[in-house]
Amino acid sequence: MKIFVADRIAPAGVTYLKEQKGFQVIEAYGSPPEKVLELARDAAAIIVRSETKISAEVLAVAKDLKAVGRAGVGVDNIDVDAATERGVVVLNTPSGNTIATAELTFTHMLCGSRPIVQAGASMRAGDWNRKAFAGTELFGKTLGICGMGRIGSEVAKRAQAFGMHILGYDPFLTQERAETLGIVKVEFDTILAKSDYLTVHVPLTEKTRGLFDEAAFAKMKDGVRVFNCARGGIIKESALITAIESGKVAAAGCDVYESEPLSGESPLRKFPNVVLTPHLGASTKEAQEGVGLEVAQAITELLRNDIVHNAVNMPSVDRRALEVLRPYLKLGEGLGAVLQQITPGAIDKLRITYWGNVVDLDVLPLTRAIQCGYLRNISGTEVNNVNVTRKFKEMGIQVEVTQSNKESDYNEFIQVEAGSPNQEFSSVAGTLIGKAQRPRLVYLNGYDIEVNLEGAALLVLRNEDIPGIVGMLGTLLGHHSVNIANMSLSRQEGRDYALAIYELDSDPPPEALKELSEHPKIRSVHLVHA
Repeated sequence: MKIFVADRIAPAGVTYLKEQKGFQVIEAYGSPPEKVLELARDAAAIIVRSETKISAEVLAVAKDLKAVGRAGVGVDNIDVDAATERGVVVLNTPSGNTIATAELTFTHMLCGSRPIVQAGASMRAGDWNRKAFAGTELFGKTLGICGMGRIGSEVAKRAQAFGMHILGYDPFLTQERAETLGIVKVEFDTILAKSDYLTVHVPLTEKTRGLFDEAAFAKMKDGVRVFNCARGGIIKESALITAIESGKVAAAGCDVYESEPLSGESPLRKFPNVVLTPHLGASTKEAQEGVGLEVAQAITELLRNDIVHNAVNMPSVDRRALEVLRPYLKLGEGLGAVLQQITPGAIDKLRITYWGNVVDLDVLPLTRAIQCGYLRNISGTEVNNVNVTRKFKEMGIQVEVTQSNKESDYNEFIQVEAGSPNQEFSSVAGTLIGKAQRPRLVYLNGYDIEVNLEGAALLVLRNEDIPGIVGMLGTLLGHHSVNIANMSLSRQEGRDYALAIYELDSDPPPEALKELSEHPKIRSVHLVHA
């Protein structure tokens, strides 16, 4: 498999890749766009930093591509939507530069309190002007941290050591987590109004772009100090410039910008109370070694073992979780495939219900496996765990997931239903059987059944509940040299039709299926592949 390393990463990462059996590692740093297109064509994975652009055009020609790895956090240079559409995993390395970015943030905060940079420049110019460089203390001040992920949490730890009061805003921050971190959880408007210092640690998304705009600055304290070592664009630069000019912002520090490199004409460069650095967040020896090795290991795990770490466009699954989930994933995909093949016509809703032990697992990967199974015969190899949710949205199919605490006849039980207001919902359910955790179909459209789901060809019949059907079917299949490996029969009191599912060693020919479908005592025939 070809690994295209498009941007320079730490030598340890490249060495790790070269040590993997079967990997062909191509290093082509700083390649022009046309060369990137050429090298991407047969690549299984591409590794970048922030320089090389992985555009929709690149993704379109990279037919064998399974993953794009970013040695760093931001994926602005990767067309994530196009990658998702093509089923390509986009992953980053959020932990490798956590400490480096947290320390840089705190450096900016210190420089925004004590004008060290300005005083140093004055000393080099031969001056001695103590009065011009008076500062303020961090001790006792209120720090607002917008984004309480890895980096925001590390900044909070350092701020506590300086005796600061810490407010945290993050839509995903729980009260329990805030208490563990020793901070006060607040809403966005509160953090604007109460903070003496504000630092940004959220990803750049459509929701966070321009989050700190004119309206946000208007709600801040006079004399606030603002810092951004996250992503350019979260703070609207024109609003920041206006706030500095008016005195609303007493000091600022930026490591990232709306457009990089920062224009030489940018007004930000003229302010003596603003410290600017050229995107140095991960620029430490330790961080570069960390992200380089981390992205190499993540790419290897994905290509070798289908284990996904730090994906930005699908749920990540670590090795331990995958081992637990693996039999459930096989069950889920089989249930989805069977359901689609017995469901007539288009649907607009897929309902998934989990019971028993499976409720305690991370069901996101399992839900995607069910969706993949459902679309297997519709979209073929074009669908995978990365793009399946997008495919469902494009088809207008709503997915409804329920985790039930009600008792079940099985230790783990998954039911999947499909339909629309214009048609009756089809339904299947399954479980895992025995120490080997073999996937079994145990329910189909109201009938209790037990059928193997491990790659078998299944002949599903609904027929009048009368003698002779099984014998007739055996004779017909025998005539066409199709062997029955197993069968399961089911009927319900008060119903005129019985259900029979036959596990076959091979597919019956079309003429055999036609003869069965035309039989006057058989209501429906489906040849299903689990």
